[in-house]
Amino acid sequence: MSAQEVNVSLGQGYANQVFYKFSTNTQTPVVAASWDIAFQNVVGQQALGTIRVNDGRGITAYQASATAADYATIDVAAQTGWTQLSNSDTEWVGGALDQGTAEYGWGNYNPVTHHVEGAIVYVLKYSATVYKKLFIEDYFGGFTFKYATWDGTAWSADTTATVANNGAFTTTFNFYSLDTNGPVTVAPVDTDWDMVFTKYTTNLGTTEEPMPYVVTGTLHNSAAVTVAETDQTGTGAAVLPADAAYSEDINTIGYDWKTLNAGFTYDIAANKTFYLKSTTGNSIYKLYFTSFAGSSTGALSFNKQDVTGLLSLEDVTGNIAFSVYPNPSTDGNVTLMYDLKNNTSDKNTVSVFSLTGAKVFETQITSNAGFYTKDLNLSSLSAGIYILKLDAGSVTKTQKLVIK
Repeated sequence: MSAQEVNVSLGQGYANQVFYKFSTNTQTPVVAASWDIAFQNVVGQQALGTIRVNDGRGITAYQASATAADYATIDVAAQTGWTQLSNSDTEWVGGALDQGTAEYGWGNYNPVTHHVEGAIVYVLKYSATVYKKLFIEDYFGGFTFKYATWDGTAWSADTTATVANNGAFTTTFNFYSLDTNGPVTVAPVDTDWDMVFTKYTTNLGTTEEPMPYVVTGTLHNSAAVTVAETDQTGTGAAVLPADAAYSEDINTIGYDWKTLNAGFTYDIAANKTFYLKSTTGNSIYKLYFTSFAGSSTGALSFNKQDVTGLLSLEDVTGNIAFSVYPNPSTDGNVTLMYDLKNNTSDKNTVSVFSLTGAKVFETQITSNAGFYTKDLNLSSLSAGIYILKLDAGSVTKTQKLVIK
């Protein structure tokens, strides 16, 4: 299948987060400021999930105190004494609020009640003047928490809420807005997205001396796909990486496929090509970026190509492997993929025969060792079943081809 260009808009100032699904070419845009914290769905009353903050909204999380009683008297003027906390950018499990100093990040286990009880006071900073304080009070099959907003001189009255585990478990996280005081729908169900374009926090420093920094890029859904980064040129033929090259790290695509140049526009790395393989192992897509406009419009584009057919390359006597996709073809346009282990004859050919034995198409292919792709235009052929024959030296191989 030929590459397809996909255009995405995050909006001016990256106002949106956009979830994307490869197989359906579906985009789900969500207003970045629509949520503040996300609670992981977990099974069982005593199974504790992670809590992420929306750094895509520009929220910076701090541990302001490890004494629960300090919640009532937290002073924003004391910010220099707070500890900044960040979401993990390599795994979804590893939220900012898990990084607190209590036994479970934000709280401690009570062996009598079998609840996890709050111990850490957090402050979420939105801007130089906008703060919200937050205290996770309890977990037992769901999170109970309270929060208040700084009005410039004093804290508002507390709001208390409980977010229970979602029994359907179709989404990894339950999202909550501290502005509208309730749960909100953000991510599609887990099976309906592969990656999200968003702002997120990464560490540009070291483990010993971290330097959290907000970047704009791509995080993938590790429940749906794994990703391999290669140094292939995007416009070149697809060559699948080894299985070991695929990673669950959600920032494998990340942000560094683009760089800001001296003219304050973005250059796209020509030699960064990504492969996304479904966790079921039955589909694979090639991806490379072609443009990024920056915060003025939030527009970006990438090319995607379904290269699932490469997974079914059939080895022939250890010398040649070949396949064709899509098969069946709905329009008669197919791509032949072949891997010549060694130089073969001076003239290799691929032919197409009808079931009556009549040759209806023939073309030459290279005889040099290497991996190649060749587009075949068979649109003039009637719908039906054909036999594709590859002749390379002394080796002949055939494969059924269906045109609908």
